[in-house]
Amino acid sequence: MEIKHGKGKTKYGTGIEIKLNADEIAKAIYTYLIAHDIHVSGAATITSENGKLLTEHSIYVDPSGQVVAKGKLFSGRGKDID
Repeated sequence: MEIKHGKGKTKYGTGIEIKLNADEIAKAIYTYLIAHDIHVSGAATITSENGKLLTEHSIYVDPSGQVVAKGKLFSGRGKDID
């Protein structure tokens, strides 16, 4: 997982980008399912809406938001706000 300030150029700030690889995406989905009392046993394949295997993806957090990762604060407004 990689967390960094985004490349946005809005008047409100850059935002934050969180990059996840396929394993991290799968763990996030399984964690969500378990939190909703859904338990999967055995082999499973996670695909996107178009039927392709997930490889990696990113999450963009708006400049109005923030992320705390391992005790470090990322402000969506940019590095100078941290």
